[in-house]
Amino acid sequence: MRGMQWLLVPGLMLAAGTANAQVSATVTAASDYDFRGTSQSAKDPVLQASLDYAMDNGWYVGAWASNVDFGDDTDYEIDLYTGFSGGSDGGLLWDVGLIYYAFPDSSEYDFFEAYGSIGNGWLEGKLWYANDYGGNETDGNTSAFYLEGNATIALPRDFSLLLHVGLATGDYWDDEFGDDQIDYSIGVGYTLGNFDLALKYVDTETDIVERGNVLNNEGRFIFTVSTTFPWGN
Repeated sequence: MRGMQWLLVPGLMLAAGTANAQVSATVTAASDYDFRGTSQSAKDPVLQASLDYAMDNGWYVGAWASNVDFGDDTDYEIDLYTGFSGGSDGGLLWDVGLIYYAFPDSSEYDFFEAYGSIGNGWLEGKLWYANDYGGNETDGNTSAFYLEGNATIALPRDFSLLLHVGLATGDYWDDEFGDDQIDYSIGVGYTLGNFDLALKYVDTETDIVERGNVLNNEGRFIFTVSTTFPWGN
């Protein structure tokens, strides 16, 4: 089944190949893999890539991959996702979908998460829900919600201000950490030709602070550079 997951996106592309659609791929290099304030790469650099297929009717499907380091034998993550997005004449944007987080080296971490968002182009609110957050490596209640707000504010000379705040709550966080967790970041983005650069400061408000490299959630700076193909779109 692991091998079949890689065939999901190309297979769906071929099935709908006669319809109007757009295929894109994004490659990202980052100094750390930040997931909701927590390092997924033990504060080491990562290389990430995605392949996306979007139909004109709003349906999309994609796959995303990254190296990870949880302090065990888990070396990489593959995410598969699908959903519908659209907007109104007034500029309101919406998106709903489902994502599957897969860790082929350690499948006990695998889990599904549903999401929905609404925004207006520069400001977005998004809600995530998982009934078994983090997979079955833990016992007890593992349902979790994540509510986030994101803003990308255009600045002069191809710069932008990047703002984020997120709240992780639910049974998983109560059972495992005894309280909710808040993460936030502030950064600056810059577009240089076909490349997007960003430098952000990330931190969390939580009762449990991980000070080691693995799953670190202390305040830190993260630099990313990404590009999306095909160029010129």
